[in-house]
Amino acid sequence: MSITRPFLPPHSRSAWPVVGSGIVALAVAMGVGRFAFTPLMPLMMRDSTLSAAAGAEWAAANYGGYFVGALTASWFSGNPRRGLLLSLVGVALTTLATAGADAIPGAFAGVLLRAAAGVFSAWALVCASSWCLAELARRQVTQLGAWIYTGVGLGIAFAGVLAWLGGRQRADWLWLELGLIAGAGALLVWAQSAGQSTATPRMEAREATAVAPDSRGGHLPLVLCYGTFGFGYIVPATFLPAMARELAPDPLVFGLTWPLFGLAAALSVAAVARWLPAWPRKRIWALAQGIMALGTALPLAVQALWAIAASAVLVGGTFMVATMAGLLLAREARPDNPTPLLAQMTAAFAAGQIAGPLVVRAIGPGRWAGWDALGWTGGAATVLLVLTALWLWRDAEPSFKSLREV
Repeated sequence: MSITRPFLPPHSRSAWPVVGSGIVALAVAMGVGRFAFTPLMPLMMRDSTLSAAAGAEWAAANYGGYFVGALTASWFSGNPRRGLLLSLVGVALTTLATAGADAIPGAFAGVLLRAAAGVFSAWALVCASSWCLAELARRQVTQLGAWIYTGVGLGIAFAGVLAWLGGRQRADWLWLELGLIAGAGALLVWAQSAGQSTATPRMEAREATAVAPDSRGGHLPLVLCYGTFGFGYIVPATFLPAMARELAPDPLVFGLTWPLFGLAAALSVAAVARWLPAWPRKRIWALAQGIMALGTALPLAVQALWAIAASAVLVGGTFMVATMAGLLLAREARPDNPTPLLAQMTAAFAAGQIAGPLVVRAIGPGRWAGWDALGWTGGAATVLLVLTALWLWRDAEPSFKSLREV
């Protein structure tokens, strides 16, 4: 059976620098600024430069910074490219500074740097989505927009492979290497995006009516589903390498979980963009959220390394598909100026991931009905993911706009 390629206008070649800029930007912002701490945390604990308690504080600071960044990303709605470049430089500088954070007594320096990295990462995600999708709409090749989200998985996989291959190095050297790579990525995006327009593209009538707001709550249902997604993915996205380290202390073994997570994220987005362009985006989001629920439930049922690896593939293979579908829906809902709605959804996502650790702390130590706090939080996340997946699937209209028509 042959697969029909979508028609691309003759000037689509000029869109590839935009797509490339988006891929590199999201790889730097999310793969390094947002998620590099996940594979490096067990190595820092191995080097005795970070305790488990301080690691939790660093992670919480990054979540909080991401939330603040999402709330303030609308500052750049008039010029998202400027916000993107500023945020990428910020990611590079904070990553470089983290290499020396352990030289300062106490955890304050690391907490501050991780919080700043969270702010810059949120700005980059919102601004990259807003600027890149607008540029592609101007070139009438909006079907290429889904490809920029492969950058997140590629960045995660790259950072994970670097931590895996360099697992014998000290963690501070790995932070330094990642910071230099992030700086190179920022320069590349600046060069590729130089001379590009920052004006809002003319809105077509079909785009203006693409997503009608829910009369009962505007776009609130989308925001709530996106927030639930943030709560659902946070436990495996944060603790998979640490969980694997308890089962296999060799970094060449437990370090593989994070490259698997990132590779699954990149390949899944590419597969959806290439082979499911005609599927309604709410259906894609619902399917991703349902598979993610299986990934969050698996480590609760089976305490084995293969279950951790399978969870990495299931969650990693769906969290960027859900991100892509959700943010493309926001672009479709507000084609004239999507930045505020993108910021609202990203803020809800950040609030959801902050809620995860808070629930763990609220439950406290001990076991209830055979589960500890992490287990109960994972169970709650699984239930919420299933419920929102069912709502998204049910709410998707047969005539709803597909990825090809974004």
